[in-house]
Amino acid sequence: MATVLITGAAAGIGRAAAHRLARDGWRCLLVDRDAARLDAALRSLPAGMHGDHLALQADLADAAAIEAVARRVRASGPLDALVSNAGISDNSNRGIEQQDAARWRTVLDVNLHAPARLVEALSPVLNPGARVVNVASGAGLRAIPWRGAYSASKAGLIAMSRALARQRRDLCVTALCPGFVRTELVDGLIASGQLDPARAVAKIPLGRMAEPADIAETIRFLCEADAAPLSGLVLSVDGGSSVFGGSQAFAPAVGEPVALDAAAHLRVEGAAGAHAPGLADVAPSGEGHGGEAQGGGQGYCGVIDLTPAHASPGARLEAVRASACRFAGQHPHDASLTLLLPREDRDDWRAAADAAAARMLVATLACEWGQRALRINAVQCEVTASPASSLRYLPLLRYLAAPAARCITGQVLTMPS
Repeated sequence: MATVLITGAAAGIGRAAAHRLARDGWRCLLVDRDAARLDAALRSLPAGMHGDHLALQADLADAAAIEAVARRVRASGPLDALVSNAGISDNSNRGIEQQDAARWRTVLDVNLHAPARLVEALSPVLNPGARVVNVASGAGLRAIPWRGAYSASKAGLIAMSRALARQRRDLCVTALCPGFVRTELVDGLIASGQLDPARAVAKIPLGRMAEPADIAETIRFLCEADAAPLSGLVLSVDGGSSVFGGSQAFAPAVGEPVALDAAAHLRVEGAAGAHAPGLADVAPSGEGHGGEAQGGGQGYCGVIDLTPAHASPGARLEAVRASACRFAGQHPHDASLTLLLPREDRDDWRAAADAAAARMLVATLACEWGQRALRINAVQCEVTASPASSLRYLPLLRYLAAPAARCITGQVLTMPS
């Protein structure tokens, strides 16, 4: 029986994640401070396959309440995943020096200290290899002023996740950084005039906000057994806003986004030769591979291009450009390109400029392609002659290439060594 504890589970991302995991047969323990909405969320879940779901009302700003939750969880059995999703912000629109001290502490307690306290309190029931998914924010990657401790707390959560991954090798710890997500809270801000959706979308290359279901799909992936090699990963699900640095506003996307569960086929390019053995078999059962999709190649196309993985130092920028030009010439819209890049040799100063330029080119292409719903991402890892080494990141490559990752673009993910 797989069991997950999700905080902030009464609405928005937390509730969507609970529904997604419950559909896969997970037993869900839901934590939230809003008892009425928590009960409604619990009753809306699909019945668990191996046990009843459970609602635990608690204010995570209170360390004693966290310990009380932990006692109940410890009595209910082991955990396979912990999703720290609960978070609060400050809407006073005041500068930090004008912040109310109590409110400042509350934001830090919920956003930063609660995830740490939960790991400590629940460690006795976290199974070996348990997934710890900390939902941070794009605000932890770049400063959002007049939001009190929000950006600082999320930056701290990202750093804590990375450090915990290094220290607790018995766990798989990842951090997730959503951008604008069309939750009930955001809808309320729009309705009240506190958030202009056009201004928000103008910063998103894909031209639309994410839905809670988009973030839930990523949480589901990070909770899977296949996520084990990804401990320490920080993943932005934001339509490319985290890599955009231009002043030109993006127009809203035209047409509906591809469905998360849309029919898809994967095509692998650059798999010839001895490099990256096994990667030619990247497509899962029921999907096309080697360039030909089952069912006549209909549906969303995800291209996984291995060519840059064996480009010589100094030639990676041109390899990325060639892959991108080939892909864009074949796919006018609604497709994805996922590149495999070799890990950077930090001792080779001559190749540093080329490697950095290749990473920035991925981000630039994501911004240029967004309005056509073309996505580009890269996974940077050690590419060796060992099949086991090469196959470790196949689940991540598959996920990034598929419609389930429709809001992820412009990311260059460096895998832990």
